[in-house]
Amino acid sequence: MTLTTTSKGQSDQRRALHAYLSDDAHDTWHQVAADLGCSVSAMLEAMADDFEGTDEHGSRARVESIVKKARRIDADRRRR
Repeated sequence: MTLTTTSKGQSDQRRALHAYLSDDAHDTWHQVAADLGCSVSAMLEAMADDFEGTDEHGSRARVESIVKKARRIDADRRRR
C-alpha cells in the first residue's frame, strides 16, 4: 500500500490510498459508487468511521465480519 499526501488548502489535508483489487471488486466499487452518486474515495472516507468503535447499537459485528472476510482474502492471495 502506498500513501501520498496532498494539500489543497490549509484545512484540506488528504492522503492517497492505493490498493490492488480483483477486476470484479474494482468494477463493483466503481459501479456502486456511481449508482449512489458519489465517489469511491468518499465512500471509503465515510466507512472509516465504522472502524473507530461500535455502531449505534453498541455492536462491532459488522467490523468483525469485514475483518474475517479480509483475512480470508489475504490468506488466499498468499497461497497463489
